[in-house]
Amino acid sequence: MSRVLLFSLTAALNPTLLTATTVMLLLPHPKKLMLGYLGGALTTGVLVGIAIVEWLSNSHAVSTTKHTVAPGIDLAFGVIALLAAYAVQRGVVTRARERRAVKRADKPAKTPRWQAALSGGSARTTFVVGLLLSFPGASYLAALTEISRQNFNTVEVVLVVLVSNAIMLILLEAPLISFAVAPDWTPVAIERFKGWLARNGGRALVIALTVIGVLFLVRGVLSLLA
Repeated sequence: MSRVLLFSLTAALNPTLLTATTVMLLLPHPKKLMLGYLGGALTTGVLVGIAIVEWLSNSHAVSTTKHTVAPGIDLAFGVIALLAAYAVQRGVVTRARERRAVKRADKPAKTPRWQAALSGGSARTTFVVGLLLSFPGASYLAALTEISRQNFNTVEVVLVVLVSNAIMLILLEAPLISFAVAPDWTPVAIERFKGWLARNGGRALVIALTVIGVLFLVRGVLSLLA
């Protein structure tokens, strides 16, 4: 059981979830958006998790994939994120953006589809986003493999999978808990964060990309060692 908790904690180092949570915190009505995302993430995580635990009893395919494809993807994304952080730090992105701005001065800027979807302010939309972005990664598959080896009954499997998902989604649950415990302080803190980000956006982007890159690399290495 301790290995299940360990792999769940590793799965919590999820760059995608960290990025999505940060984006939602910067948008209007972040509590509603995060609740929608949490509902979608839990739906996918729990239903797919239970199905995989049942299937793993007679299959080793997921274990094989865990040690090959998924860690490699994590490591590749980690390197890409760190290279992006270096590029931003060197001002490459800023200079390229200035050149594009001159060329496209008369053209309206296009918002990325994922950002436009989140910016819609709909919990239903973030539910779908959470649903689609929460399929099992390498660390969660490792946790599910350990669960399948414990000879739990159906009720116990459901409970352990729920606990595992609760641990994995802590990056999303923490701000929601803050909203519940300190409803007056949390929105003020978010507005202060937005102001700070407006003043220090470039440096914050470098730090964020570096953290995301390191998280991907750590998750990839831990998955290889699991």
